[in-house]
Amino acid sequence: MVQIQTFTFNPLQENTYVLYDETREAVIIDPGCYDQSEKEVLTAFIAQNDLKPVKLLNTHAHIDHVLGNAFVKRKYGVELYLHESDLPVLKSNKILAPHYGIMAFEETEVDHFLIPGQSITFGNSELEIRFVPGHAPGHVAFVGHADRFVIGGDVLFRGSVGRTDFPLSDFDTLVRSIRTQLYTLPDDYTVYPGHMGTTTIGQEKRTNPFVRL
Repeated sequence: MVQIQTFTFNPLQENTYVLYDETREAVIIDPGCYDQSEKEVLTAFIAQNDLKPVKLLNTHAHIDHVLGNAFVKRKYGVELYLHESDLPVLKSNKILAPHYGIMAFEETEVDHFLIPGQSITFGNSELEIRFVPGHAPGHVAFVGHADRFVIGGDVLFRGSVGRTDFPLSDFDTLVRSIRTQLYTLPDDYTVYPGHMGTTTIGQEKRTNPFVRL
């Protein structure tokens, strides 16, 4: 069974996730840790639970989701996975960082491209990769079917959806992604978003003011 630990990091209140199972192997998704205290919170949890990070995953490459990429790669010797279409977003962060008040942004190289329809494995667990562009051109979600959850990034929120006023964002594409890739999941799947608290697929189908069925 996959355990999910949530951390909320950086001034943009981004949700970083550590997923692990009974083998103690773990994946770190969207590390937003920026200052030293946030890095210590993440590493303390991993040490206290005797976890072994084996992969670093990005749902997408907006700056608040990748601030800790370089630190995590260096600390744990893991490789970075990102969808190829989000490379322009990742590469733009060095230029954009000062506009967010971030003066020490450290670039990282992508080691593997995420392929929709394939799976990410760790320990005894598996996550399906689903392509959900709109908020970002290479956005993906990670679906844990055995435990009925979605790590959704900035696509679907409780009563809201991801912003589409960024470069390379598109509202119609986002809506299509939600309808075809998320709302096709069973209603009881829990959604762990990139900001704010959890929701379920069923709740958003019924009540989301932006995308209802």
